[in-house]
Amino acid sequence: MLRAAGKRLIGAPGIRPAAAGDSSGAAMAVAARRGYHERVVDHYSNPRNVGAFDKDDADVGTGLVGAPACGDVMKMQIRVDQASGKIVDACFKTFGCGSAIASSSVATEWVKGKQMEEVIAIKNTEIAKHLSLPPVKLHCSMLAEDAIKAAVKDYEAKKTKAAKAEE
Repeated sequence: MLRAAGKRLIGAPGIRPAAAGDSSGAAMAVAARRGYHERVVDHYSNPRNVGAFDKDDADVGTGLVGAPACGDVMKMQIRVDQASGKIVDACFKTFGCGSAIASSSVATEWVKGKQMEEVIAIKNTEIAKHLSLPPVKLHCSMLAEDAIKAAVKDYEAKKTKAAKAEE
């Protein structure tokens, strides 16, 4: 199917281009998306919480993780209400495949409004199951879990450093 689509794009002989009213282009788009669950496509097409906070803010924890095997890099940041210990906001920037972007987006949605102890209990298997990731894309949900833990660790380190500076 991909070969036929490529030939159609370059106008190879024997392959007719799709006409304006032809539904073959729409059928190919559906078939191309069929490999990913609709949640992955939704979070990739409309990612939630993309952005960045000031990493030097005392109430912000930053986690930067990567997978050298596939080239995905994920930065997740959390903003914590220091009085209650709840995560009030989260954002991410991800360089990677659609599954990595979707995993980051889901993770930021899940951590908002939760206590630190709750978010470190989020497992990659839960993210993968929610997105129905295929086995070859499980590393994306692992990155999201690692990014959450790294952000929490960074926030805790800042908190400890500030407490020692006050003494």
